[in-house]
Amino acid sequence: MAARFDALDELFDDSLELPVGGKTYRIPSPSAEDGLKVQKIANLAVRLMAGGEVSEDTELLDDDGELDLIKLCLGPVYDELTADGVSWAWVRHLGMTSMLWITQGIDTARNYWKAGGDPSQMAPNREARRAAKKSGSAAASKTRSRGSTSGTSARPAGKRSPQVAKA
Repeated sequence: MAARFDALDELFDDSLELPVGGKTYRIPSPSAEDGLKVQKIANLAVRLMAGGEVSEDTELLDDDGELDLIKLCLGPVYDELTADGVSWAWVRHLGMTSMLWITQGIDTARNYWKAGGDPSQMAPNREARRAAKKSGSAAASKTRSRGSTSGTSARPAGKRSPQVAKA
């Protein structure tokens, strides 16, 4: 017997809603072809950031290429944003958030959005992790750890009984 699935359009919203200046913009999912193009660009960017090499014929994004990528990610919403007079900084933030949604999913996009576009704010840095660790374990660090319950104890060095030679 074949497994039955509910219709995907009843379970899955393939759009992203982002609020800007009191208005919510609904960004539709790109076509399969455009989505794959965005994924290819994102993969190239990750490889370059990791110090990887690319072939000489690989086309890197210039300013026009970045604009094309943002338009690709935003779809028809790009024209709506520019008609509404939204600043480039906001348009770029919406575009990058959309790119992360397309390539890495809603949770990554949400984290980027909340971080105000600053990738360093997306994950806690070493200093923040240390501070959280200290504040979370301050009370526990004052409590002595429990000793062994195995029933044996080690004698302190220098107080051991002399070895007795057996005959």
